[in-house]
Amino acid sequence: MKKLLLALSFMAAGFAQADVDAATKAIYDRSCTFCHTNGGMPNIPKSGDAAAWEPRMAQGLDAMVASVKAGKGAMPPKGMCMDCTDEQFAALITYMATGK
Repeated sequence: MKKLLLALSFMAAGFAQADVDAATKAIYDRSCTFCHTNGGMPNIPKSGDAAAWEPRMAQGLDAMVASVKAGKGAMPPKGMCMDCTDEQFAALITYMATGK
């Protein structure tokens, strides 16, 4: 019985992770993709371009979230996601920087 419960808990954790990834992808598609893709704005890091994101990520995720919330360059405060939480911004940044 314990093994069954353990297996079910791992499965539930996997489903929860899939939901988080789908939610992050949905926010990205609605709020970030226009500017952070190859056809988007010039001179900003493109999603999946590890070299462009490396110096930014070296600042630390907390500093990156603060930068998004304050706005930077052509990006307005909170980018295009006025209702995002700090955790969602962190997930979006990680997704754009690493594809994960």
